[in-house]
Amino acid sequence: MQFFRSINKVEAMTFDLDDTLYNNDPIIRRAEKALEAHIAKHHQHAAALSASDWLSLKRAAIAKDKRLASDMGQLRRVVLTAALSNTAPDKITTQLEKEGELTEAVEACFNCFYDARSDFTLAKDVHNALKAVSKSLPIVGITNGNVNAEKIGIDSYFDTILHASTSRPMKPAQHMFDEAAARLNVAPKHILHVGDNIIKDVYGAINAGYQAAWFACNRPMTLHNEPVSVLPHVALNNLSELTHFL
Repeated sequence: MQFFRSINKVEAMTFDLDDTLYNNDPIIRRAEKALEAHIAKHHQHAAALSASDWLSLKRAAIAKDKRLASDMGQLRRVVLTAALSNTAPDKITTQLEKEGELTEAVEACFNCFYDARSDFTLAKDVHNALKAVSKSLPIVGITNGNVNAEKIGIDSYFDTILHASTSRPMKPAQHMFDEAAARLNVAPKHILHVGDNIIKDVYGAINAGYQAAWFACNRPMTLHNEPVSVLPHVALNNLSELTHFL
Protein backbone atom coordinates (compact mmCIF):
# COMPACT_ATOMS: atom_id res chain seq x y z
CA MET A 1 0.00 0.00 0.00
CA GLN A 2 1.37 3.38 -1.03
CA PHE A 3 -0.11 6.69 0.09
CA PHE A 4 -0.03 9.78 -2.10
CA ARG A 5 -2.45 11.99 -0.14
CA SER A 6 -3.72 12.23 3.41
CA ILE A 7 -7.01 10.39 3.92
CA ASN A 8 -10.06 11.51 5.89
CA LYS A 9 -12.00 9.07 8.01
CA VAL A 10 -13.66 6.55 5.69
CA GLU A 11 -17.38 6.19 6.41
CA ALA A 12 -18.38 4.36 3.20
CA MET A 13 -16.81 2.86 0.10
CA THR A 14 -17.77 2.60 -3.53
CA PHE A 15 -16.35 0.04 -5.92
CA ASP A 16 -15.76 -0.23 -9.61
CA LEU A 17 -16.34 -3.83 -10.79
CA ASP A 18 -14.68 -4.61 -14.15
CA ASP A 19 -10.88 -5.00 -13.89
CA THR A 20 -11.02 -4.10 -10.21
CA LEU A 21 -12.67 -7.22 -8.82
CA TYR A 22 -11.94 -9.49 -11.83
CA ASN A 23 -10.07 -9.44 -15.14
CA ASN A 24 -12.80 -8.44 -17.56
CA ASP A 25 -11.13 -8.76 -20.97
CA PRO A 26 -11.06 -12.57 -21.26
CA ILE A 27 -14.63 -12.72 -19.95
CA ILE A 28 -15.86 -10.34 -22.66
CA ARG A 29 -13.91 -12.18 -25.36
CA ARG A 30 -15.51 -15.46 -24.30
CA ALA A 31 -18.96 -13.87 -24.31
CA GLU A 32 -18.36 -12.42 -27.78
CA LYS A 33 -17.40 -15.90 -29.03
CA ALA A 34 -20.60 -17.33 -27.57
CA LEU A 35 -22.63 -14.63 -29.32
CA GLU A 36 -20.81 -15.22 -32.61
CA ALA A 37 -21.64 -18.93 -32.43
CA HIS A 38 -25.30 -18.17 -31.69
CA ILE A 39 -25.55 -15.74 -34.61
CA ALA A 40 -23.78 -18.15 -36.96
CA LYS A 41 -26.34 -20.82 -36.08
CA HIS A 42 -29.48 -18.70 -36.26
CA HIS A 43 -28.80 -15.59 -38.40
CA GLN A 44 -26.77 -16.21 -41.55
CA HIS A 45 -26.94 -12.63 -42.86
CA ALA A 46 -25.67 -11.15 -39.61
CA ALA A 47 -23.01 -13.87 -39.39
CA ALA A 48 -21.58 -12.63 -42.69
CA LEU A 49 -20.93 -9.15 -41.29
CA SER A 50 -17.27 -8.26 -40.79
CA ALA A 51 -15.76 -6.74 -37.66
CA SER A 52 -15.70 -3.45 -39.57
CA ASP A 53 -19.41 -3.79 -40.36
CA TRP A 54 -20.25 -4.31 -36.69
CA LEU A 55 -18.11 -1.32 -35.72
CA SER A 56 -19.90 0.81 -38.30
CA LEU A 57 -23.28 -0.20 -36.87
CA LYS A 58 -22.06 0.69 -33.38
CA ARG A 59 -20.77 4.09 -34.49
CA ALA A 60 -23.99 4.82 -36.36
CA ALA A 61 -26.07 3.95 -33.29
CA ILE A 62 -24.03 6.29 -31.07
CA ALA A 63 -24.11 9.04 -33.70
CA LYS A 64 -27.91 8.84 -33.67
CA ASP A 65 -28.17 8.78 -29.86
CA LYS A 66 -25.00 9.77 -27.98
CA ARG A 67 -26.51 8.53 -24.69
CA LEU A 68 -25.98 4.98 -25.93
CA ALA A 69 -22.23 5.41 -25.37
CA SER A 70 -22.98 5.12 -21.65
CA ASP A 71 -25.33 2.13 -21.88
CA MET A 72 -23.55 -1.01 -23.07
CA GLY A 73 -26.69 -3.14 -22.84
CA GLN A 74 -28.97 -0.84 -24.81
CA LEU A 75 -26.24 -0.13 -27.33
CA ARG A 76 -25.80 -3.85 -27.97
CA ARG A 77 -29.57 -4.27 -28.44
CA VAL A 78 -29.70 -1.44 -30.97
CA VAL A 79 -26.74 -2.82 -32.91
CA LEU A 80 -28.18 -6.35 -32.87
CA THR A 81 -31.51 -5.02 -34.10
CA ALA A 82 -29.77 -3.31 -37.01
CA ALA A 83 -27.70 -6.40 -37.84
CA LEU A 84 -30.56 -8.89 -37.62
CA SER A 85 -32.94 -6.72 -39.62
CA ASN A 86 -30.32 -5.69 -42.19
CA THR A 87 -31.23 -2.11 -41.36
CA ALA A 88 -28.95 0.76 -40.33
CA PRO A 89 -29.67 2.11 -36.82
CA ASP A 90 -30.84 5.46 -38.18
CA LYS A 91 -33.27 3.72 -40.57
CA ILE A 92 -35.04 1.36 -38.16
CA THR A 93 -38.74 2.22 -38.04
CA THR A 94 -40.92 2.11 -34.96
CA GLN A 95 -43.02 -0.58 -36.62
CA LEU A 96 -40.00 -2.78 -37.26
CA GLU A 97 -38.78 -2.41 -33.69
CA LYS A 98 -42.15 -3.65 -32.45
CA GLU A 99 -42.20 -6.77 -34.60
CA GLY A 100 -42.34 -9.69 -32.20
CA GLU A 101 -40.08 -12.01 -34.16
CA LEU A 102 -37.26 -9.49 -34.44
CA THR A 103 -37.57 -8.48 -30.78
CA GLU A 104 -37.40 -12.10 -29.67
CA ALA A 105 -34.36 -12.75 -31.88
CA VAL A 106 -32.55 -9.69 -30.53
CA GLU A 107 -33.30 -10.67 -26.93
CA ALA A 108 -32.10 -14.23 -27.57
CA CYS A 109 -28.81 -12.87 -28.89
CA PHE A 110 -28.49 -10.39 -26.06
CA ASN A 111 -29.21 -13.02 -23.41
CA CYS A 112 -26.66 -15.36 -24.99
CA PHE A 113 -24.01 -12.67 -24.58
CA TYR A 114 -25.18 -11.47 -21.17
CA ASP A 115 -25.32 -14.96 -19.67
CA ALA A 116 -21.80 -15.71 -20.87
CA ARG A 117 -20.60 -12.26 -19.79
CA SER A 118 -21.64 -13.02 -16.21
CA ASP A 119 -20.54 -16.67 -16.17
CA PHE A 120 -17.44 -16.67 -14.00
CA THR A 121 -16.33 -17.11 -10.40
CA LEU A 122 -14.57 -14.46 -8.37
CA ALA A 123 -11.40 -15.26 -6.45
CA LYS A 124 -11.89 -16.14 -2.79
CA ASP A 125 -9.77 -13.21 -1.61
CA VAL A 126 -12.10 -10.80 -3.43
CA HIS A 127 -15.11 -12.27 -1.62
CA ASN A 128 -13.23 -12.08 1.68
CA ALA A 129 -12.34 -8.41 1.17
CA LEU A 130 -15.86 -7.40 0.15
CA LYS A 131 -17.35 -9.34 3.04
CA ALA A 132 -15.00 -7.71 5.56
CA VAL A 133 -15.69 -4.20 4.28
CA SER A 134 -19.46 -4.67 4.00
CA LYS A 135 -19.67 -5.85 7.61
CA SER A 136 -18.27 -2.52 8.82
CA LEU A 137 -19.23 0.04 6.19
CA PRO A 138 -21.99 0.60 3.63
CA ILE A 139 -20.74 0.01 0.09
CA VAL A 140 -22.12 0.85 -3.35
CA GLY A 141 -21.00 -0.39 -6.76
CA ILE A 142 -20.37 2.16 -9.52
CA THR A 143 -19.77 0.54 -12.89
CA ASN A 144 -19.76 1.51 -16.55
CA GLY A 145 -20.45 -2.14 -17.39
CA ASN A 146 -23.47 -4.38 -17.03
CA VAL A 147 -22.31 -7.53 -15.26
CA ASN A 148 -25.02 -9.47 -13.40
CA ALA A 149 -23.89 -9.01 -9.79
CA GLU A 150 -26.33 -11.61 -8.49
CA LYS A 151 -25.06 -14.26 -10.89
CA ILE A 152 -21.41 -13.72 -9.91
CA GLY A 153 -22.34 -13.72 -6.23
CA ILE A 154 -21.49 -10.22 -5.04
CA ASP A 155 -24.89 -8.51 -4.81
CA SER A 156 -25.28 -9.27 -1.09
CA TYR A 157 -22.23 -7.14 -0.22
CA PHE A 158 -23.59 -3.96 -1.77
CA ASP A 159 -26.33 -1.60 -0.67
CA THR A 160 -26.91 -1.07 -4.39
CA ILE A 161 -24.99 -1.18 -7.66
CA LEU A 162 -25.27 1.73 -10.09
CA HIS A 163 -24.81 0.90 -13.77
CA ALA A 164 -24.10 3.56 -16.39
CA SER A 165 -27.07 3.99 -18.72
CA THR A 166 -28.75 6.45 -21.04
CA SER A 167 -29.85 8.37 -17.93
CA ARG A 168 -26.59 7.82 -15.97
CA PRO A 169 -23.54 9.05 -17.91
CA MET A 170 -20.57 6.72 -17.51
CA LYS A 171 -17.56 7.53 -15.36
CA PRO A 172 -15.62 9.79 -15.16
CA ALA A 173 -18.82 11.87 -15.30
CA GLN A 174 -19.83 12.96 -11.82
CA HIS A 175 -23.45 11.75 -12.03
CA MET A 176 -23.06 8.25 -10.53
CA PHE A 177 -20.66 9.46 -7.85
CA ASP A 178 -23.20 12.09 -6.75
CA GLU A 179 -26.00 9.51 -6.81
CA ALA A 180 -23.97 7.08 -4.71
CA ALA A 181 -23.16 9.73 -2.11
CA ALA A 182 -26.84 10.66 -1.90
CA ARG A 183 -27.89 7.03 -1.47
CA LEU A 184 -25.22 6.47 1.18
CA ASN A 185 -26.07 9.78 2.88
CA VAL A 186 -22.33 10.30 3.42
CA ALA A 187 -20.29 13.36 2.47
CA PRO A 188 -18.09 12.59 -0.56
CA LYS A 189 -14.93 13.52 1.37
CA HIS A 190 -15.61 10.55 3.66
CA ILE A 191 -16.19 8.05 0.83
CA LEU A 192 -13.34 5.98 -0.57
CA HIS A 193 -13.82 4.88 -4.18
CA VAL A 194 -11.90 1.78 -5.25
CA GLY A 195 -11.20 1.32 -8.96
CA ASP A 196 -8.66 0.38 -11.60
CA ASN A 197 -9.01 3.13 -14.17
CA ILE A 198 -6.89 6.21 -13.54
CA ILE A 199 -9.25 8.45 -15.51
CA LYS A 200 -12.70 6.91 -15.01
CA ASP A 201 -12.19 5.91 -11.37
CA VAL A 202 -9.37 7.95 -9.83
CA TYR A 203 -9.92 11.24 -11.65
CA GLY A 204 -13.70 10.74 -11.65
CA ALA A 205 -13.82 10.11 -7.91
CA ILE A 206 -11.51 12.98 -6.95
CA ASN A 207 -13.36 15.35 -9.27
CA ALA A 208 -16.57 14.39 -7.42
CA GLY A 209 -14.97 15.17 -4.04
CA TYR A 210 -14.29 11.54 -3.14
CA GLN A 211 -11.12 9.88 -1.97
CA ALA A 212 -9.63 7.38 -4.41
CA ALA A 213 -7.96 4.01 -3.92
CA TRP A 214 -6.29 2.68 -7.05
CA PHE A 215 -6.32 -1.07 -7.58
CA ALA A 216 -6.09 -2.98 -10.86
CA CYS A 217 -6.34 -6.77 -10.88
CA ASN A 218 -5.62 -7.17 -14.60
CA ARG A 219 -2.23 -5.51 -15.10
CA PRO A 220 0.96 -4.39 -13.33
CA MET A 221 0.24 -1.28 -11.29
CA THR A 222 2.91 1.03 -12.66
CA LEU A 223 1.89 4.67 -12.64
CA HIS A 224 4.21 5.74 -15.47
CA ASN A 225 2.30 3.31 -17.73
CA GLU A 226 -1.02 4.95 -16.91
CA PRO A 227 -2.59 8.18 -18.28
CA VAL A 228 -2.14 9.98 -14.96
CA SER A 229 -3.59 13.46 -14.60
CA VAL A 230 -4.20 13.21 -10.86
CA LEU A 231 -2.74 10.89 -8.25
CA PRO A 232 -4.95 8.62 -6.14
CA HIS A 233 -5.00 8.96 -2.39
CA VAL A 234 -3.64 5.44 -2.08
CA ALA A 235 -2.52 2.57 -4.31
CA LEU A 236 -3.34 -0.91 -3.02
CA ASN A 237 -1.33 -4.09 -3.41
CA ASN A 238 -4.47 -6.16 -2.85
CA LEU A 239 -8.08 -5.60 -1.84
CA SER A 240 -7.55 -7.02 1.63
CA GLU A 241 -5.62 -3.84 2.48
CA LEU A 242 -8.97 -2.02 2.52
CA THR A 243 -9.47 -3.38 6.04
CA HIS A 244 -6.88 -0.79 7.09
CA PHE A 245 -9.59 1.86 6.66
CA LEU A 246 -12.31 0.12 8.67
